[in-house]
Amino acid sequence: MAVHSTANDAPPRRVQRPAIVLTALTFVYVLNFLDRQLLGILAKPIQDSLQISDGQLGLIGGLYFAMFYCFIAIPVGWLADRTHRVGVLSLACAIWSGATICCGLAGTYPQLVVARMVVGFGEAGGVPPSYAIISDTFPPERRGIAFGIFNLGPPIGAALGIALGASIAIMFDWRQAFIAIGLVGIVTAIALPLLIPEPVKGATDPVGRTATEHSDKAPFWATVRAFFANPVLTLAAFASGATQFVTYGLGNFAVLFLIREKGMTLEQIAIFYALVIAIGMSGGMIFSGKVIDRLSRRSKRVYAVAPAASLAVAMPFYLGFVWAPSWPLAVILLTIVMFFNYFYLSASVALVQEEVRPNQRVLAGALLLLVMNFIGLGLGPTWVGAASDWFQMRGVPHALQIALYTLTPFYVVAIILFMILANVIKKQENSL
Repeated sequence: MAVHSTANDAPPRRVQRPAIVLTALTFVYVLNFLDRQLLGILAKPIQDSLQISDGQLGLIGGLYFAMFYCFIAIPVGWLADRTHRVGVLSLACAIWSGATICCGLAGTYPQLVVARMVVGFGEAGGVPPSYAIISDTFPPERRGIAFGIFNLGPPIGAALGIALGASIAIMFDWRQAFIAIGLVGIVTAIALPLLIPEPVKGATDPVGRTATEHSDKAPFWATVRAFFANPVLTLAAFASGATQFVTYGLGNFAVLFLIREKGMTLEQIAIFYALVIAIGMSGGMIFSGKVIDRLSRRSKRVYAVAPAASLAVAMPFYLGFVWAPSWPLAVILLTIVMFFNYFYLSASVALVQEEVRPNQRVLAGALLLLVMNFIGLGLGPTWVGAASDWFQMRGVPHALQIALYTLTPFYVVAIILFMILANVIKKQENSL
């Protein structure tokens, strides 16, 4: 609802170093995702060392991790909205980095489970504060590309994790990869408050916002109820969750699949799979951000239509990737899949941040993450791991390949949900 400013409202102060802020936040996101993806990247040596099954691997990377990552994000979002967002981000980075070091020290499966849960606890405080800091640093017409750049964190983190993690594991041991990357995160957490000033809430929003919307502490339960009562926000969250069911289900088992089913070595993974992530996923993030910025000026429907169209393009290439008889063909097809799989992320984040008030942004971002990550991160890898074990126990050849095929219907579910969202947004625009 539009609210007019009063004469006594002080003009918001803009952050003076947006490029530095965005670079620092993106680097933290790189570490966030790198720590998270190490388990999937080093799945084969971890399985060999700790003697764990695909199902156990799926639980560590999926449900066990997500139980902390998703639900802790809500109180963290509430706290960050009411306190110092940069401080919360710095503390979170220190926690997940310390826990990553503990992953490298784990000697048993239960110890690794506990360490991964603490990683999830820390990483819950990474993304929601960053969303709000970016929204208060960049005006609405530049947020699409800003979030597109910020969302390079996952592909860069995954690519570095593959290149560095695999290389360290080859030269030393998989444990050293966790320890080395965790130490980098500890140093980053210490430096973060020195690099990023806490921005004024609503500093880059239109003049029609009041000081009350910028500075008042948004009530927790009222904000939660408002989020789930808003069909635009709810549909964006569930459509993104269906998408992430595919992306995380694939991402946590892609390296193991390429090694086990396609015959790649860890040395080849360190080069070629890193290039897949760097070219495919990064290209998709940047391109989707530009598309959203350009077309959202005409209609907000692009926030839903662009992800739906991209997933429709990605689906046949995904089926081709899983089927491919050789790893070079699989890698080429996977690059195309990665490019189109991630259009949803910048679109959904930008839509949610635009739909809520400035003092609700961290909590709204946390609620978005709660829904889409519990569905995608929590259930996607768990589903693939359990399906692989199920097929294997019944003597089905190429069990992991068949398990990855079962992700295909979730492409269809995500496309349908995004198209319903586009229709809701169209009706809202027509009613204005």
